[in-house]
Amino acid sequence: MDLLTNSYFALFLIITLGFLLGKIKIKGVSLDVSAVIFVALLFGHYGILIPIDFQYIGLLLFIFTIAIQAGPGFVQSFRKQGGPLFLLSGFLILTAIIVSFSLSKLFKIDLLMGLGLFTGALTSTPGLAVLIDTTSSPIASIAYGIAYPFGVLGVILFVRVFPYIFHIDMQKEEQEVKMESLADNPDIFHKHFIVENSGISGKSMKELQLRSMTGANISRVLHEKMAITPSASTILYKGDLIRAVGTEESLKKVHLLIGSETKKEIPLGKDFIVQSVLVSNKKIVNKTIEQLNLLNTYGATITRIRRSGINIVGKADTQIRFGDKLLIACDRDHMTNVVKFLGNEDKRLSDTDFLPIAAGIVIGILAGKLKIVFSDQFVFSPGLTGGVLIIGIILSNLGKTGPIIWTMSGAANQLLRQLGLLFFLSAVGTHAGAHLVETYSQYGIKLFLVGGLITLIPMFLTGMLAVFVLKINIYTFLGGLTGGMTSTPGLAAIDSMCSNNKAHLAYATVYPIALVLIIILIQIGSYFI
Repeated sequence: MDLLTNSYFALFLIITLGFLLGKIKIKGVSLDVSAVIFVALLFGHYGILIPIDFQYIGLLLFIFTIAIQAGPGFVQSFRKQGGPLFLLSGFLILTAIIVSFSLSKLFKIDLLMGLGLFTGALTSTPGLAVLIDTTSSPIASIAYGIAYPFGVLGVILFVRVFPYIFHIDMQKEEQEVKMESLADNPDIFHKHFIVENSGISGKSMKELQLRSMTGANISRVLHEKMAITPSASTILYKGDLIRAVGTEESLKKVHLLIGSETKKEIPLGKDFIVQSVLVSNKKIVNKTIEQLNLLNTYGATITRIRRSGINIVGKADTQIRFGDKLLIACDRDHMTNVVKFLGNEDKRLSDTDFLPIAAGIVIGILAGKLKIVFSDQFVFSPGLTGGVLIIGIILSNLGKTGPIIWTMSGAANQLLRQLGLLFFLSAVGTHAGAHLVETYSQYGIKLFLVGGLITLIPMFLTGMLAVFVLKINIYTFLGGLTGGMTSTPGLAAIDSMCSNNKAHLAYATVYPIALVLIIILIQIGSYFI
């Protein structure tokens, strides 16, 4: 069929058929978007290849969008779970190299080919590059090609069936993630209190430092039937009514400091309003609440911040992010100026600026080519994927560089990620499928089985360690597993299994560690050849 010779037609046909196949469920299990690679394997077997450029374009888009999304939570995730994830990735990769050496000896396979199988089973192209550079032998790339297809498919299948093998309740695990998120970012409440403490009566808000002492914001004060937005010079008197906004814990501190809670509400005066305002002014991104100085300039108080679906109490040193929704309390006359200052333009937020995307990827590609020389025998380079991932994480944490905002809307991120993933899976699948029969006829089933065992045994043993010993949340484990296996398609398979970003954070945490460990072990293994 002439149409199939057109790469663009074949590409979108593979994607279409992949989506149709992915919707089929067997006992509640479906392949979803990862079904695309199975269709691509079939097309590749019949000689229909998607140009390799689509693979790299897709990989770059997918990895960069993941880094931009996961980056802001990466540092927190590393501090919180870096130890267990480092242990998991180390155990996974050490087990894989031990299995590779053991099976090579057992089946009388050349050790160089065994290392090639190791890099293919873990789908590590940087590892293969180091192995070829160290040994100058084409055998490694042949072994890599044999193990790679199941290295891709095996991880996808493993992450899909693992919860069923170990009878893991995914809904329960999802709920635990939500509860953990709630513990890290507690719900925000508002309560009213009567000023009863004579020790604070007659003192100004500046003197009392209520925000730093309690963690709560005082959004309104009622004094002699007049409601105001408090400023630094506002003085509290016995009998005044205040409205405090904060977590349950911070409001308890307000109660101890101020006085009794009351069900009375402070009425909004005709000149007093509360409004949610969207931050779309790029000039104020990364500035702290203290630097915005809204209270002194406009008499306005930021009572809470809505960020990535979570409510947080703004502190003096809290940095403002592009796309934050600030709940502002102030008088009607000043609100117009506050809104203008913050931006409040939905269109600007939804518009996708391709400059930071393109520039970020360019910087990532250049970073991937850097070489760190430890000795004449050991030179480390992060490679294409590692460079883009690391740079994406750094840029998303910076948030802003001059006029460039290193972020994008959730919808834009999801669209580009999905598009990149589909391109990547289609190209990888067709090129892997093109060599399945050829490699089988040349080497028989032995190398395929050994490559498959190198993929499966470490994952299974690491899964047992995660579930029975470390008791890590399933999404964190699966994300860390795919990062340890350097498997982007595996991470994609997890995407459809959850609505949280635990897996992405774990993947971003583990991937650089795994990249370094694999290269070090390849260098060490080369000495035994």
